[in-house]
Amino acid sequence: MNIGLFFGSFNPVHNGHLMIANYIVETTGLDKVWLVVSPHNPFKQKDTLLNEYDRLHLVNLGIGENTRLQASDIEFKLPKPSYTIDTLTHLKEKYPQHNFSLIMGSDNLHSFHKWKNAELMLKHYQIYVYKRKGFTENQYAALENVHLLDVPLLDISASFIRENIRKKISMQYFLPEKVWEYIQLNHLFSS
Repeated sequence: MNIGLFFGSFNPVHNGHLMIANYIVETTGLDKVWLVVSPHNPFKQKDTLLNEYDRLHLVNLGIGENTRLQASDIEFKLPKPSYTIDTLTHLKEKYPQHNFSLIMGSDNLHSFHKWKNAELMLKHYQIYVYKRKGFTENQYAALENVHLLDVPLLDISASFIRENIRKKISMQYFLPEKVWEYIQLNHLFSS
């Protein structure tokens, strides 16, 4: 099975994330997309993150009945901070029957040289890159295993959603209905 790994903090998962994952699984040769909840991205502040299990639950709520998308907690069991190459190595050992690919925004492609073992990933994995606003090609864009995708994007971010929830502004239509209900019920991101 061909599985795309869409890594993220998903703090919280929003409609933009799910639109990207769904579009990619529907328009590429991938059989499934796993939304991998990262407990601690080395490039982000840990103290701004909601508990990893709450974020995983929100991703499951957001995915709902879509069988081609799946929430993954694989990085919860690995050393922190999480490095993509270590997760890929672990997954390849645990699921040798699957082929794994990376899914990332074009902003990550521009900073890819900073990633641990970036050259190894470029050599051994397919990378699906959705173009973000202001995208310009770099040295990685022309590589055979890098696939640039014109995915329709919403110009929203999890930080925008968190900030507005703190301001008591409804984010109802930015989030899947069950995600919004859970956030409201549990007063998440309100302080």
